Amino acid sequence: MMNENPADLLPELCVLAAAVIGLLTGLFLPRTRQWIVMAICAAGLVAGIGAAAVAADRPETMTFEAFALDPITHVTRIAVFGTTLLVLALAVGILRAHPRETEFYVLVLLAALGTVALAAAADLLVLVAAYLLASIPGYALAGFGKDAAGVEAALKYYLMGALLGIVMLTGVTLLYGLGRGTSYETLREGLVGAPAGAAAVGVVALLAGLTFKTGAVPGHFWVPDVTEGALSVVAALVTTVPKIGAFAAMYRIAAEMIPRGSVNWPLLIAVIAAATMTLGNLAAFAQDNVRRLLAYSTISQAGYLLVPISVAGRSDLAESALLFYVAAYALTNLGAFAVVVAVGRDQLADYAGLIRRSPLLAISLVICLFGLVGTPPTAVFVGKLLMFGAALDGRYTWLAVVAAVNSVASVFYYLRWILPMFGPDTAAAVAPARAAGMIAVGTAVATLVLGIGSGVVLTT
Repeated sequence: MMNENPADLLPELCVLAAAVIGLLTGLFLPRTRQWIVMAICAAGLVAGIGAAAVAADRPETMTFEAFALDPITHVTRIAVFGTTLLVLALAVGILRAHPRETEFYVLVLLAALGTVALAAAADLLVLVAAYLLASIPGYALAGFGKDAAGVEAALKYYLMGALLGIVMLTGVTLLYGLGRGTSYETLREGLVGAPAGAAAVGVVALLAGLTFKTGAVPGHFWVPDVTEGALSVVAALVTTVPKIGAFAAMYRIAAEMIPRGSVNWPLLIAVIAAATMTLGNLAAFAQDNVRRLLAYSTISQAGYLLVPISVAGRSDLAESALLFYVAAYALTNLGAFAVVVAVGRDQLADYAGLIRRSPLLAISLVICLFGLVGTPPTAVFVGKLLMFGAALDGRYTWLAVVAAVNSVASVFYYLRWILPMFGPDTAAAVAPARAAGMIAVGTAVATLVLGIGSGVVLTT
């Protein structure tokens, strides 16, 4: 069933209205009162979450023949708007009275809108527009600090995004010519009789842009440099929010666009998943900078998140595994970054004795890091359990084994961060940022609650 009711896009309209009103309001506010723009943007996100929760009870539909309203979109809306709200809260202490404070909040909301559109797109033209909307604000945010490291990070981010975006456009053009359309439904029928080689080239080119957004191999090169060079709150944003929509978009393409037998999509994604998780873990071992460690950690997590996509259409667990895992990862990763923002230091040595200086921060970080490993009863543990189940159900036992080995290996570099926190207090005393500390504690508690209550969440 299709319709063209603008009310179906109410969550997105709430956020868009907040961004526009916030930008216009910021033009007339003195620098010391730009926090009002943050309040407007936060209100828009809260309204968007509420509207998304209400829309989740409605039947599945397709609006404007290109925007799917189904569980994938509903979960993405709530996860993206929720994590974006936390990012805004993290930014308050860092950007208070900043000359471009308004612009920061507006850019964050626009990036969130693009991310949701990525997940809901059921047409390649909408997907390309969403890719640009999710990417361009990120380029500006990466260089927001206007220092040498930030400018370098923004340049690398932009060049990688532009290059893979052009490759993606090439793939869209090729698929349009082969499938005689751009909607996923049309392409699923049109690609059946298309030359297999040409269709494979188009799919691989399309995949290039999405690997950039997910931080998966081979589009991962920007992740460590941007995570280290940009503002810490921007690093938290770009390693968390865009991934939610990008993984949802990849799953939708695999499940709804690519016909069975035309391209060996499952094997291609499985190989990329294995390479991504392995590279991320191996590179993380040698890192002494906590931001780069988290950057390579997020690359390895991208590998795990690709596993359900590789069995899309082959396992009934694939969709629920991806959606639960990506939401759990976003919450946990943001919690770890909140601790980094609160401490304000980037070297592993700076966290020595943290348990004595700030017990709640240290415990929150331990919960988040062990959560990223997949330790019960955290939410990521449930996500990984579903991921392993989907891989086995989809007859990719070898991929489940690779994921299990990588999960065990990741324990060692997380322990390099955790163990010094319980040792002698040799780091210089720094007063933790209070707001970021509260967010860190809150997200740590939330990941435990989501893990323990996963049965309720998965059955609703």
